[in-house]
Amino acid sequence: MQADKLITDCRLATMVEGGEPYGAIEDGAILIADGRIVWAGARADLPPHEAIEADRLDGRWVTPGLVDCHTHLVFGGDRSGEFEQRLQGVTYEEIARAGGGIVSTMAATRTASEDDLYASAIARLAGLKATGVTTVEIKSGYGLDRDSELKMLRVARRIGREAGVRVRTSYLGLHAVPPEHRAERGAYVDLAIDDILPAAASDGLVDAVDAYCEPIAFSGDEVSRLFERAEALGLPVKLHADQLSDGGGAALAAKYGALSADHVEHTTEAGARAMGEAGVVAVLLPGAFLMLRETTPPPIAMFRKHGVAMAVATDCNPGTSPVASMTAALNLACVQFRLTPEEALAGATRIAAKALGLQDEVGTIEVGKVADLAVWDIQRPAELCYWLGKPLLARRYVGGRAA
Repeated sequence: MQADKLITDCRLATMVEGGEPYGAIEDGAILIADGRIVWAGARADLPPHEAIEADRLDGRWVTPGLVDCHTHLVFGGDRSGEFEQRLQGVTYEEIARAGGGIVSTMAATRTASEDDLYASAIARLAGLKATGVTTVEIKSGYGLDRDSELKMLRVARRIGREAGVRVRTSYLGLHAVPPEHRAERGAYVDLAIDDILPAAASDGLVDAVDAYCEPIAFSGDEVSRLFERAEALGLPVKLHADQLSDGGGAALAAKYGALSADHVEHTTEAGARAMGEAGVVAVLLPGAFLMLRETTPPPIAMFRKHGVAMAVATDCNPGTSPVASMTAALNLACVQFRLTPEEALAGATRIAAKALGLQDEVGTIEVGKVADLAVWDIQRPAELCYWLGKPLLARRYVGGRAA
């Protein structure tokens, strides 16, 4: 077997479902060729091979590169002032209705140049990369006009080309109604669906289509129109669902075969059942739950009961989840939502990949997958969910290359 790289003297948490917890192999090895895994298993079973390079990892643990499947990484400005307001008792909904929240970030994003947006996003991305992330989803939704939405998506594509991570983009035009359309809401919905989305798709800037379905955002009927247009364009959909109230978002996501329904704190059992039947991933966002001081956690027991796969993500954004650490998100998912460490790590690898439609490419250490890997200074995989703030990453590989 010919290989570009051999990785040995390591322990593997392959995250392949079934078998040992974490898919663990205590004395493992990996062969990589052309950026993909061509063999992985116990070192004693290594087939005859020739490798150009060999990396010995001194007994460290190797996991798939972590996948942050829900972020708003590209934006302008800062909303630490709203953080101070919330600490004084002002609710997120009150801030949004007063012209803050998403609309505040919109104004700063519209005036920022592409280079400025890129530079600020790269600074935030550094925290994700330092905590093992090799794939990141990036949404638009802070431009809320044609030029600014396309600008955000171009910046996201640039990050994927230049910043040492794999990027999936999501068009989130139905995120908030911009001030100039407040008196003509329908005109903005038409613009977002019939103008901006087709333009973004035509320019090759969109991998999926997202929306925010809440009373303070967009209705089920408006989201349905968007999803039908996405379907006509051949684009998968996902949804910010049931975060602040039971708006039937989970069932709506299931109706359209969405990749994921995200937040889902107020999802009912009927919604969970529909998600399980449709194979919709529940993306849990404990950073937003913490920052908003929410008290109703996602219905984890119901998701388990109905076979709903659960991913974990940072929701990195300027208002409700200024979280730029995947390991912090894992810790919070365990502490706040009572996921097991194995569930949480699966939620940031195998299941997060499914939430992006990338399950055939990344998320596990197995033959045929892209060689995106994270190497850790830990003694057992549960430490990735245990430590809060301790540097644990030794190195990352992206496409088989140290990054």
